[in-house]
Amino acid sequence: MRAMDRLPIVVNLLKGEDAPRWDDFVHRCPQATFFHLSAWRELMEEVFDHRTFYLYAERAGDIVGVLPLAEVRSRLFGHALVSLPFCVYGGIAAAEDAGPETLHALESKAETLALALGVQHLEYRNLQPRHEEWPRQAELYVTFRKEILPEVEANLLAIPRKQRAMVRKGIKNGLVGEIDAGVERFFALYADNVLRHGTPALPKKFFERLKERFGEACEVLTVTSPAGKPLSSVLSFYFRDEVLPYYAGDDLAAREFAANDFKYWELMRRACERGCKVFDYGRSKVGTGPYAFKKNWGFEPQPLSYEFRLYKRDSIPQNNPMNPKYRAFIALWKRLPIGVANRLGPHIVRNLG
Repeated sequence: MRAMDRLPIVVNLLKGEDAPRWDDFVHRCPQATFFHLSAWRELMEEVFDHRTFYLYAERAGDIVGVLPLAEVRSRLFGHALVSLPFCVYGGIAAAEDAGPETLHALESKAETLALALGVQHLEYRNLQPRHEEWPRQAELYVTFRKEILPEVEANLLAIPRKQRAMVRKGIKNGLVGEIDAGVERFFALYADNVLRHGTPALPKKFFERLKERFGEACEVLTVTSPAGKPLSSVLSFYFRDEVLPYYAGDDLAAREFAANDFKYWELMRRACERGCKVFDYGRSKVGTGPYAFKKNWGFEPQPLSYEFRLYKRDSIPQNNPMNPKYRAFIALWKRLPIGVANRLGPHIVRNLG
């Protein structure tokens, strides 16, 4: 055993001056994701008014593990401590040589915190399971990740024939992909799209803050018709050698022009040219349209191990549109005028995460 390995693990709460050290660790740690970056802390607090607890484990002055947490308190949906709301991935990110004591120290601190806050459950949004004995949502959410090949044409040929034909249709239709400086066109398409599906939209301020906080690592790609009409848009994140298309919206005319397939191909093409190696298509619920769409692109679903430590609950909460008890709400929401939905939506969706 190395002398350093015998030194104690100390768990601290992140302060503003420690953010550069935190982010430096996140960029170096193979287990860490874009959603472990410290800027999410400000977004949780400023946009959604969620109290945050960003824990980091330190040994001999070096960070060896991080665990970002946010407290979500809602009369409708309950009281939880989550890593991390509005994010696909979360949980502990530890250095490869950190050892089990690092995980234990961070989880012990999180559990102490959860009990002190009186939450109903603690949730880790892991990519891989850590606690086989904990209840998890392994059959609800999956993620889709695939290698980006070095050559642009090879990536096009790797798309299954039927979807490749849709991409070529979009190209033939003269669609244009443009990088937007702001979120105006994106938000209009996104908000209209989620309303048609009967779900509240995140506030426009959230997307504006994403652009401000992450700069070039947050990009909006909008696809237009040859006449300049916005048809489809996607907000993506770049992290290390990955691109993560995360929020998207389409006009009703997008299907006619094959704008949705063209949009993701245009993003993949651009990501290939800038040297990205992984295309992360993001989370989908099993059995939904987005799930089928991503499979049709040749991506294989990978179950997400969202693990729950239950305190004041008998079962995992089902705060998602697949829950039958929300059907009446969804039907009603679809009938709202867009302006009303955009005003009311942020007050509801902040508690869903």
